[in-house]
Amino acid sequence: MARIDFAFGASNKLSQACQTALRQYLAGQKMVVYCSDTARLKAFDLQLWAIDDAAFVPHVMAGDALAAQTPIILASENLEQVLNDAPAEAWLMNLDEQCPPWVGKLTRVLEIVSDDDSDKAGARARWRAYQAAGHDLRSHRLS
Repeated sequence: MARIDFAFGASNKLSQACQTALRQYLAGQKMVVYCSDTARLKAFDLQLWAIDDAAFVPHVMAGDALAAQTPIILASENLEQVLNDAPAEAWLMNLDEQCPPWVGKLTRVLEIVSDDDSDKAGARARWRAYQAAGHDLRSHRLS
């Protein structure tokens, strides 16, 4: 079963997700970022390019020729194949409204939750789904 970490209280979900991706990259952690909403994933991609004047977070879309050498992979579809191609220790950051497919293949999932009521409601539903599947759930409050 996967360990699922929920980080509650983000003032801006995508900005917090970018900061998390930067920290994971600097720590040497490979990561797949999943969202079936291509517009949201594109917004995340654009924010990664502008995260900090002095920071660079190497990332590409899944299927890119450089995906195997890039620490952060963005995926909106074919998640099973993306996870099969990713290193076993790669984490998944879920930016989707639903639980990502193929969670059973993962060791670690990160969920960023904003203070928006609809985002919190979606996170509660995902929490219950993960819990029913027997995953190890952890809750963290962002300060």
